[in-house]
Amino acid sequence: MFRLWKWYQNCLTFHPVKTQVISSGFLWGTGDIAAQYITHSAAKTHLPTSSDAVEEFKINWKRVGITSMFGFGFVGPVGHMWYEGLDRFIRLKLQLQPKSAKFVGAKLAMDGLIFGPIDLVFFFSYMGFANGKDVAEVKEDLKRDVLPAFILSGTVWPIIQVANFRYVPVRYQLLYVNMFCLLDSAFLSWFEQQNDAPWKQWFTSFNPFKER
Repeated sequence: MFRLWKWYQNCLTFHPVKTQVISSGFLWGTGDIAAQYITHSAAKTHLPTSSDAVEEFKINWKRVGITSMFGFGFVGPVGHMWYEGLDRFIRLKLQLQPKSAKFVGAKLAMDGLIFGPIDLVFFFSYMGFANGKDVAEVKEDLKRDVLPAFILSGTVWPIIQVANFRYVPVRYQLLYVNMFCLLDSAFLSWFEQQNDAPWKQWFTSFNPFKER
């Protein structure tokens, strides 16, 4: 394990973007497999117990590939540039002392209010188009999914990011996030598979994207 970590450190030193891209793609694909299993298990509990009604779990590799490409194409490169640029902006432009409460708070606010919504919009748009939906259908998905996903994610990510921005060096911050992205990708993939689940309707009355 120690040798593996040293190898990863060397890769991150000499090939930071490539290393982040590869790890992001792998983790997002793995998260989608977990989401498929969770969705299958949840559906299975609502089916009759007869063997004819219960289907065997099979991985949808096409969906795994699509989700992995989101990690390869967006989370890896964009996340790497975001954390590097965010740190420089707050240190040089806002002139806040690294690891101070104001420094961490500024990072937390900008990450949650800027990158968070952008990440969700890109994810749901990409998944919609990649699965053959047209522009109108993708817009409906965004109206239905972005706000509840943002609220639910917002209950967890601030806690994770406080430790990230306070204790983790900038070069490892995306790696730290990627470890939790295994859970986040599973959550978002599962969330996207729920379509018009009844529990989502609770959020619609607060949705600013909803047409009045």
